[in-house]
Amino acid sequence: MRADARRNRELLLRAAQDAFAEEGIGVPLDEVARRAGVGPGTLYRHFPTKEALFEAVVHERLRELAARAREAADAADPGAAFFGFVAHMVREAAPKQDLVDALGGAGAELQTALAATAGELREEVGRLLARAQRSGAVRPDLGAGDLMALLSGLLHALRGRSRDPAAPADQEVMTAVLCDGLAARPGR
Repeated sequence: MRADARRNRELLLRAAQDAFAEEGIGVPLDEVARRAGVGPGTLYRHFPTKEALFEAVVHERLRELAARAREAADAADPGAAFFGFVAHMVREAAPKQDLVDALGGAGAELQTALAATAGELREEVGRLLARAQRSGAVRPDLGAGDLMALLSGLLHALRGRSRDPAAPADQEVMTAVLCDGLAARPGR
């Protein structure tokens, strides 16, 4: 790929990350091109459909989360690493409508296209969870699928609240309540 084409692709991906994060998959492609400072034709040469652009953006976000979970799995304190990752994931995903759309399933084609990357994230989160459970920090009856469903539910509950001045406090409280429910308790 030529240097100018590579630069335009990167501009488009950065602009799309911001636009999708703010507005979700409903953002018009002309708006993405405008934000990137390129014409619509340039956008369509790199990404023939909105779904292709959305998929590229969400792939990158999910890969970043999976890498963060992988790093956290090597931490000295498995419980702190687990709860820190859960809080990070909520902070990272809640204001970004693209992740909420992707984690909640914005459509069958998108789910299929993102299956491998989402699977990688689930696998890394599962390792992090298992290590925290073995340490006694997280309740033993929780599976990785359960955790991902709880996180997805919390992100949907927070959806659209990112522009609300009260949202950060709500997000912190809701994340704390989720983490409290995930924590191991004697006799449980």
